[in-house]
Amino acid sequence: MYEIILIGSCFALTVLFGIMWIKQKKASKKLQEQVAKLENTVHSQQLIDIDYKLNPHLFKNVLNTIQSHAYQTYHSLNSLSNVLDYILYESDKKYVSPEQEINFALNLIEIYKVKLSPLFDLKIKKNIHEGELLYKQNLIAPFLCIDLIENAFKHADIQSQNSFIVISFEFQNNIFSLTVANKISKKAPLKKEKQGFGSKTITQRLDIIYKDSYKLDKFTENDVYIAHLKIDLLEHKTKMLATRR
Repeated sequence: MYEIILIGSCFALTVLFGIMWIKQKKASKKLQEQVAKLENTVHSQQLIDIDYKLNPHLFKNVLNTIQSHAYQTYHSLNSLSNVLDYILYESDKKYVSPEQEINFALNLIEIYKVKLSPLFDLKIKKNIHEGELLYKQNLIAPFLCIDLIENAFKHADIQSQNSFIVISFEFQNNIFSLTVANKISKKAPLKKEKQGFGSKTITQRLDIIYKDSYKLDKFTENDVYIAHLKIDLLEHKTKMLATRR
């Protein structure tokens, strides 16, 4: 009789602990979901704050470039129109396609070319496999190219005979890559009361959106500054789909 009571008690305790474990597991899962939801909300708000600053910043830079070289504005109007369309209609989207972002960057470069002498060595390289599946899918955060391209035009040595800017776009194996290289100016850039925020936020945006699916390297070799951005869009999309399950 005592053994039966003991076995029954052990069984009851096992069932009780099992029920408690199941409840705890459900509560833990619910808590994890709430934390993930909160993190997404925070990240979304951070991105909204960044975009709020980004659009006026870009718009001001573009207009300043056109205004400072008014005699060449005729040749920049088409590019300016495309850039403004992108700012107005694509900036509020979370993602655009690699094709859209690259075309935007090319139009932006056409505007910034106004600053350069016709003899300045500016090379634009493209190695794009347009037939790849993800090339036209919305997986790229808009304006990711701005910071790297703007910095090249801002800090390039445009006075030296050997000065140059090289901008390379690549899209192959569903990986988006942007490489920007420029000869560094020996003249220190003028200090402004309000510095641009782009270089401070590009890493923040990449961390929030792509996490470990990207790599951004910035380094100097002799008098040449090089920035290389690489985003594995297939890996990013796979992670996006996994979080929706």
